[in-house]
Amino acid sequence: MKQQNKTASSRRRWSGVLIIGIVLAIIASLFIPWNTWALSSKPHPLQSYEEAAKRIEVLRAERETEMNPDCLLQFLTHGQKVQHAIILVHGYTSCPAQYVQLGQQFYDLGYNVLIAPLPHHGLADRLNDEQNQLKAKELVAYADEVVDIAHGLGEQISMIGISGGGVTTAWAAQNRSDINTAVIISPAFGYQQIPTRLTAPVMNVTMVLPDAFEWWDPSLKENIGPSHAYPRYSKHALVAFLKLGFAVQLRSWQTPPAARRIVMVTNANDTSVNNALTSEVVRRWQRQGANIEAFEFPLSLGLAHDLIDPKQPNQSIEIVYPQLIELAIRPGE
Repeated sequence: MKQQNKTASSRRRWSGVLIIGIVLAIIASLFIPWNTWALSSKPHPLQSYEEAAKRIEVLRAERETEMNPDCLLQFLTHGQKVQHAIILVHGYTSCPAQYVQLGQQFYDLGYNVLIAPLPHHGLADRLNDEQNQLKAKELVAYADEVVDIAHGLGEQISMIGISGGGVTTAWAAQNRSDINTAVIISPAFGYQQIPTRLTAPVMNVTMVLPDAFEWWDPSLKENIGPSHAYPRYSKHALVAFLKLGFAVQLRSWQTPPAARRIVMVTNANDTSVNNALTSEVVRRWQRQGANIEAFEFPLSLGLAHDLIDPKQPNQSIEIVYPQLIELAIRPGE
């Protein structure tokens, strides 16, 4: 009888150890970003201006009747392949209208300019639920598509992206050696509302929970501007950018970025994205020997997270645009 009790006690003890081990393993797994290694770049660069222009025409016509006219693909062209092409990637819930003025300035400098809407962005129905369908793999495909097209537009390719578009540009910079210059502005590698070390577990848990929409401004709700941007965000869509950001971070541990030159731009007054995570990416790339420059807009400027769109309140584009153009253009170009 004593032996039986001892055996039962031993089984309970080992069962308890096993349960604790399983719980700890589950908790540990939450701190590892899920399913990021499945993302991969698949370049198919176009060979001529005519081929690129035709592809742009097709992309612009896709879902044209459902789009806000201000959010259609923007193509500022000199009518032929030129020395420099630039891709401008807007932020989450915005659209190509965000970049129209800055794009015009690059056009005036001789660039062919491509501003394509991110997947599920720019719809005329600002309160659509479709944005929650956004997936990291779609952002990867988008990045490949615009860089492939840019081959037909310019001998040298530059890419600028902000926020979610900044993460998309960072992915392209990590994977595409045909990018001459990548300017990554306030990338959404993490959000200020989430402590840095909890970003991965929050992302993983959010992915498996039902989606939820939140107002960017709960007091203004759908009355918030600008009129070309969505007034709500989807938590699942935010996770898509985080997932892509983690894919960049994981690769940055192992390989240097492929882009020939990178400029990382942060905003000391940014209350949306986690600049500490951005700094970690910069340090990893530096350790990999990347040609990377870091620039920060000072706190004293009081810039908003979206420092590009002239239709956002309290903008200082007379300061921001010249600085970004200077950062994007190599001396002598």
